[in-house]
Amino acid sequence: MTDIINAENGFEALGLPEFILSSLEKLGFKNPTPIQEKTIGPLMAGRHVLGEAQTGTGKTAAFGLPALANIDVSIRKPQMLVLAPTRELAIQVAEALQEFSANMRGLRIATLYGGQSYGPQLSQLEKGAQVVVGTPGRLMDHLRRKTLKLNDISFCALDEADEMLNMGFLEDIEWILDHLPQETQMALFSATMPPAIRKVANRFLVDPEHVKIAAEKKQKANITQLAWKVTGINKNTAVERIVETYDYDALLIFVRTRNDTITVAEQLERLGYPCAALNGDMNQAQRERTVEQLKNGKISIMIATDVVARGLDIPRIDLVLNYDLPGDTESYVHRIGRTGRAGREGTAISFVRPREMYLLRHYERATSGTINTFELPSIQEIGKRRIERARQSLVETVANVELDNMVEILSSMASESELSVEQLAAALLYNAQLKQPFQPKEDPKPRRERADREGRSRDRNERRGRDRGERGERRGERGEGRRSQGARSDIDWQTYRLEVGKEHGAKPGDIVGAIANEISLDSAYIGQINLHDRHSFVQLPKGMPKEAYNQLRKVRVRRQALEISVSDAPVITQQRRPRAQRQSR
Repeated sequence: MTDIINAENGFEALGLPEFILSSLEKLGFKNPTPIQEKTIGPLMAGRHVLGEAQTGTGKTAAFGLPALANIDVSIRKPQMLVLAPTRELAIQVAEALQEFSANMRGLRIATLYGGQSYGPQLSQLEKGAQVVVGTPGRLMDHLRRKTLKLNDISFCALDEADEMLNMGFLEDIEWILDHLPQETQMALFSATMPPAIRKVANRFLVDPEHVKIAAEKKQKANITQLAWKVTGINKNTAVERIVETYDYDALLIFVRTRNDTITVAEQLERLGYPCAALNGDMNQAQRERTVEQLKNGKISIMIATDVVARGLDIPRIDLVLNYDLPGDTESYVHRIGRTGRAGREGTAISFVRPREMYLLRHYERATSGTINTFELPSIQEIGKRRIERARQSLVETVANVELDNMVEILSSMASESELSVEQLAAALLYNAQLKQPFQPKEDPKPRRERADREGRSRDRNERRGRDRGERGERRGERGEGRRSQGARSDIDWQTYRLEVGKEHGAKPGDIVGAIANEISLDSAYIGQINLHDRHSFVQLPKGMPKEAYNQLRKVRVRRQALEISVSDAPVITQQRRPRAQRQSR
């Protein structure tokens, strides 16, 4: 959840109803943040609001609390609409609103975003959701299908408006807002106010209250950033090795889903490590109890999702592990910021799959730091550590425990079994190490990659991309789809539109080379490309960082700016005629 910052007045002074205030009390919200203190009052009074504030200042509660306060749960139609730039933020906002509305019986929230099948979303809408949170592309789809109607929307919020602008959603936003009733109350929040955002505000907001919260300057934390490339062994085994070999006081592990928090926690519990999961399925009392256990040392490891770890401030956390990478650089900065607090040193380790290695450069820029790659301890090192720990444990036992009785028992057992004391001691030691063997199994050999993708230079990427583009050019002359040679089939693709096409002289190889060079993305992670007369479509891995996205917008191909934007248009795989049909021609 959002950080709670002391203010002169509590939430009671802002005019919120009792059922909202009781939810805030259960969540531990005592005083509003500056953006909440200056925004909730005007919104409760029915005014439009234009807010400038950085991520993590509490904007969701700033617009969510007053909007929820005015919803009529007896009307089973959408009354509140929230636009978010990414599905991760849409889910995060929806989960926060769900918590704020815990006392509003009958309230339903629909979350609409791309990458998910329409079935669950249609079900949420058909059940009469009063709150709709979604990304522009999927909202437009539902509006065109007439599965979503905005006739009864009384409140609309645009969250992270500048981010939506950067992602090319400006026209989509205006199209959606044009479908709202004229009397809809509006709230627009953005970290910056470029001219395009001000234009939207001037068009759709009526005499808005302008709230601006200055960004806080924070001292750079002393955090060592490391990355392990996921190859050979799986991530669960890697977690075990880090937990076993790193010296830490408290460890916070970030995973993507609620189920993962439970899975990883159960794995570590089976190995005897005191740990606990922290996720959105837990009520506030359970969360507080779990956090308190980490604070007082009853557990040393906590596995959490991004949403529930918002604002977590526990100085003893000196190691953060990104089991799954976050969806954006802002979340990465927030995650690693859970360590290195109160002037202490901290370490952040990220598990990075080969196709995600390019993200490290963007994390470095966001943190003004360096991320060094490293190798996990080998099984030989693990074995030596285990033997040394066993030796130290035995020495401590001899020094601190009266063992005369045990010596007599061991001598008696040796005499009766005709075995030496050494043999019996070895047998005891063997049984003691069965759970964590002194000689672990050999690591599986990593699968041989088609090439050393991450080790190639930009020049080689460009040359290979152009070569492949030339081979694919004959297939793409009529705008047919082509996939980069060697492109992987196990990637979750997103379609993007590029404002360059055949009339500009562009070829598939030009697009592959430009993208590969600009963001250091191997062409194996560039999917289908469709060339049209004045534009093109390309498939790239989902979750592109904002920095990479902004870089590609400025790239030029054949003197034409790519102006990349997210598209819902499918990229059609090229269809080949059967051989007999081709020969008959």
